[in-house]
Amino acid sequence: MIVILKSDVGENSPEYRQVFDFLANKPNVKTRVHQEIGAQQTLTEIYLIGDTASLDKAEIEALPGVERVVRVSEEYRILGRHKDDPRPAGFEYNGVKFGQDNLNVFAGLCAVDNPQHVEMMLKALRDNGQVCTRMGAYKPRTNPYSFQGHGKNCLPWVFELAGKYGIKVIAMEITHDSHLDEVREALEKTGKPTGVMLQIGTRNTQNFELLKIVGRQRELPVLLKRGFGITLEESLNAAEYLASEGNRNVVFGLRGMKTNMGDPHRNFVDFAHVPVVKRLTRMPVCIDPSHSVGTRDCAPDGILDVMHVTAQGVVAGANMILVDFHPVPPKALVDGPQALTIDELPYFLEDVAIAREAYEKRRAATDRFLKKR
Repeated sequence: MIVILKSDVGENSPEYRQVFDFLANKPNVKTRVHQEIGAQQTLTEIYLIGDTASLDKAEIEALPGVERVVRVSEEYRILGRHKDDPRPAGFEYNGVKFGQDNLNVFAGLCAVDNPQHVEMMLKALRDNGQVCTRMGAYKPRTNPYSFQGHGKNCLPWVFELAGKYGIKVIAMEITHDSHLDEVREALEKTGKPTGVMLQIGTRNTQNFELLKIVGRQRELPVLLKRGFGITLEESLNAAEYLASEGNRNVVFGLRGMKTNMGDPHRNFVDFAHVPVVKRLTRMPVCIDPSHSVGTRDCAPDGILDVMHVTAQGVVAGANMILVDFHPVPPKALVDGPQALTIDELPYFLEDVAIAREAYEKRRAATDRFLKKR
């Protein structure tokens, strides 16, 4: 059960104390407070854990200071989409909106290699009206002898270049809690010229201690990718770990499932789950066509497979695209064979816009149909 307080009820108000005094007298019920701090007001939500079935919803709603009470109907208590749940889906970070009703493209380098290539990529993004990118500083690899990223050494110049070209958010994977400290330290030392969305990769989706640590900080939003060979439910519970520790600014990423049933693609494309995740939770949904397909193969129509599956995800309502580009793919240190080229960027963005327009037309047609019923 979730108790949502009125926006003007602060921690020091008598209404706030009255609500907690009331809940303290309820046996076998624990409380956890979550606050959303905005520019003009702070919203307080109280999560009730334990024997909540016996609580009278109307009685709690009658308390001074209570805006609404939501009885949790799904397993995902914080991020779930519950019946009569008025809470918004999505968030805003560094001037960029992330919600279930819009779309952001994060095109960039799977792995940062050198300043020249990074600058070429960022300039191309700016010239094409983009304010988001992906840049991999830390790269978990199956082979211990493979390149594993430049780590903290590249962070200052990556952030400074991003600021130079007006990039507001960089999606960057971390694999250890020390990486979180390094990212925050580099942002501070460079004067925060850009923002970072922390990425939890598929190998760490069930690294619960890392999830807890990342969830305890609320400064940086998180992109959580679906886990390696686990169910959708298990991956959504991983996202709930982040939220349960305090960080609800989470985007859920679909990146394909590890199985040879997807051959010849790198992974089995799972973008049909875009509307499923949006139905079960309030999280924006990201698709990763590059790691789903893993090649630059194309169909007889001349359209690359990676663009076909991108369109499938966008038509299904995806809210974010994480896609590999590189100025010189043969020189890429990671996943060069699947990277798109810079001259393909405007073509890719045009194709995404076409798919998004198709999604909007589908929504409009649905609205007209429902109004007639």
